[in-house]
Amino acid sequence: MSSNLATDAHELKSRLEWGQPAFTIIDVRDRHSYNYAHISGAIQIPVDSLESRAKFSLHQERHIYVYGENDQQTTKAVEILRGAGFTEVAEIKGGFIAWKIVGGAIEGLTV
Repeated sequence: MSSNLATDAHELKSRLEWGQPAFTIIDVRDRHSYNYAHISGAIQIPVDSLESRAKFSLHQERHIYVYGENDQQTTKAVEILRGAGFTEVAEIKGGFIAWKIVGGAIEGLTV
């Protein structure tokens, strides 16, 4: 049974700091935004190719955290993943901006 999960950036940061690596972070923003700055360890899969790429590159048993340009894009990405059979999917509320506010690790050209 799928649940309508959402998490905040602080909770995800805590999971990373406590060494709970059994999850995947997906950035569904465009390549330019991702290259500029993204959550450390996040993989970039644009919303447009998410369904086809997810089936080949993601494990259905893993917890997946998703963030996009805004909450609407994030919600759309989560719906796509759930429709493709992924049940352990959560939105990162506030996305990349919330992650920066809590002091989460970032990678990219701005670092």
